[in-house]
Amino acid sequence: MPTILLTEQVHPDAIARLAREPDFRVIEGVVAGQDAFAEALAIADAVGVRIRPIDAAMMGRAPRLRVIAKHGVGTDNIDLGAAAKRGILVLNTPDANKVAVAEHAMALMLALAKQLARYDRALRSGDWKFRDRLEAGELAGQTLAILGFGRSGQELARRARCFDMRILAWGRTINREVAASMGVEIAPDLEVAVAVADVVSIHMPRLASGGLLLGREMLARFKPGALLINCARGGLVDESALADALNSGLIAGAGVDVFEHEPPDAGHPLLCVDPERVILTPHSAGNTREASRRMGMEMADNIIAGLAGRHCASRVVVAATGRGQ
Repeated sequence: MPTILLTEQVHPDAIARLAREPDFRVIEGVVAGQDAFAEALAIADAVGVRIRPIDAAMMGRAPRLRVIAKHGVGTDNIDLGAAAKRGILVLNTPDANKVAVAEHAMALMLALAKQLARYDRALRSGDWKFRDRLEAGELAGQTLAILGFGRSGQELARRARCFDMRILAWGRTINREVAASMGVEIAPDLEVAVAVADVVSIHMPRLASGGLLLGREMLARFKPGALLINCARGGLVDESALADALNSGLIAGAGVDVFEHEPPDAGHPLLCVDPERVILTPHSAGNTREASRRMGMEMADNIIAGLAGRHCASRVVVAATGRGQ
C-alpha cells in the first residue's frame, strides 16, 4: 500500500484525487502533528510538498521514498543533489501558476505606475486636489525588461504587449523563435536591459552560484525613475540595496512578492520604506484559487504517475536513476 505524505495544505480536490487511487494511504502532515508526521515520513513512498524544506536529513528518515512532487515550479526548498544520489524522482508543476504569476506582476506594475497607494491615501485624508498633481504615469510606450523568458515571463509579455509596451527579454536561455513571434527584443546583456528599461520584472530561478542577480552595483545602473517587480525568487535581489535605491528615489517604485528569508523580519529594510514606493505581498503571486487547484491536481497526477513509472518528461526536475547508496 503506497503511503503519500502531504507536508502542507493543498486543494481538497487534489486530496480527493489521491484518495480515489486504489490502496493509496494519504496522510496530511499539517493535520497529523509532529509525531505522526515523523511516523508517516518513515513509511512514505511519495511526498507532496509546497515550501517546507526537504533536505538530505529528511530524505534519510524516509527509506521508502521514491517520488517528491513539488506543488509549484521552484524547487529551491528541495535538496536536488540528495534526491539524485538516492535515485528519488522529483517532479514539479511548471505550467500551473504561470498565468497567476504574470497577472500578479502586471497588477503590481499597474498599481505602481498609477500611484494607487498615493491616490488612496490622498482621498482618505481629504486631499481631493491631489488628482491635479499628475503623479500617475502610463505604461503605453514604456520599455519593459523581462529577466527570464520562461513560462511566466512569456505570459507577462503577452499582457504587456496589450498595453503597448516595448518588451525586452534577457536570460540564460531564450527561445528566439518564441520571442520573435511575440515581437519581443532580446537584450544583449543584463546591463543593457536594466539601463534602458522603465520597468524590470524578474521571472527566473535562483542562480546556480547562489549569488545575486541584481546587487547594489547593478541596481545603480537602473534608469532613474524605473520600477522593479520581483515575483520570482528571493535571493536574486540585494534587498538592503533596493531599499536604499527606493529611499533615495533612484528607483521610483518596487513590487516585491518574494524575500531571501521568509517571512521577513519586522525590521526588514523594505518594510521600512515608504509604502507609497513599495508594494509587498507574502509570496502569493501564484496562489490564486484557480492556480492553487491546478497545482494541487498536477501534483497529485505527478505522484500517481511517478509511482507508476509513467510520469510526464516535461515535469521532471530530477530523474529516477535507480536507488543510490
